[in-house]
Amino acid sequence: MDALLELFAQAQGWLFEALVQPVMFGLGVAGFLEQGYAGTGWFLVGLVQLALMLAVLVPLERWRPVEAITDRATVRTDVLYTLIHRLGLFRLVLFFTLEPLVDSAMGMLRVQGLPTFQLDDLWPGVTDNPWVSVLIYLVVFDFLNYCLHRAQHHFGWWWQLHALHHAQRQMTMWSDNRNHLLDDLLRDLFFAVAALAIGVAPGQFVAIVAFTQLSESLQHANLRLWFGAVGERLWVSPRFHRLHHSVGLGHESTPPTPGGAKAVRGGHNFGVLLPWWDMLFGTADFSLRYAPTGVRNQVEQGVDYGRGFWSQQWRGLQRLWSPP
Repeated sequence: MDALLELFAQAQGWLFEALVQPVMFGLGVAGFLEQGYAGTGWFLVGLVQLALMLAVLVPLERWRPVEAITDRATVRTDVLYTLIHRLGLFRLVLFFTLEPLVDSAMGMLRVQGLPTFQLDDLWPGVTDNPWVSVLIYLVVFDFLNYCLHRAQHHFGWWWQLHALHHAQRQMTMWSDNRNHLLDDLLRDLFFAVAALAIGVAPGQFVAIVAFTQLSESLQHANLRLWFGAVGERLWVSPRFHRLHHSVGLGHESTPPTPGGAKAVRGGHNFGVLLPWWDMLFGTADFSLRYAPTGVRNQVEQGVDYGRGFWSQQWRGLQRLWSPP
């Protein structure tokens, strides 16, 4: 790990000094060099992710697709979402808005006596190994991810934002970052506070986020793949996650009845990396099928979730204020 971190640090330092720093001085924003250096790191992480996606996931999708892609325009919109998030553009906005507020709030709490906490210090001698430490944080963050994902489906106002992610009828490896920006803002705020609260080091946090995003890209891929009876219960597969996006299954626990009763939100397969939480809380569905994706009111009632980036963002706000 030390060798990998050193190599990454060298690349980050070179890119920052050769390109980012001169541009920041030229624009008169030298007071934000620290944020610029961190942003350079996220940009490099994104480039590595995109390279792996193109080298590995594209051939896999062509090898065993679940369905033919007939609406390439909507996939191109998902590519835009991916570039915005993976290359650090969305995080750059957070650096200048959300992150200073979180750091300030946590600083005030420390002054008021909030103790410093390091989760990996609870197991001295074992968590001194950086790989073990990262694995512990990975499991903790995955559990928090499961809880937050359940909340996105449970609370009606939050579902109106999160529904954009589920409204993709042509799910591909690019669909992971197809989210309403307000939804992403809430999610990033939650994990920024969590990371500070349990003492995740910045380098560890970057590694956890990068690894999680790559796994989520695989899970959203248009790929007919499952991991076998045992593997399905160890790691979330494309088949397992596709069921979460399936019409009437992934975001509903009770379908509408002929008598007029509405569907009850709930659903299955909320796990992000590990299916353990779904198994523990009774939300796992290991059915061996590949069902069509989308949202029921989109398919059956023609509710429009938007085609392009801005129309999708605007319609998300409209749903938030006036749910369909």
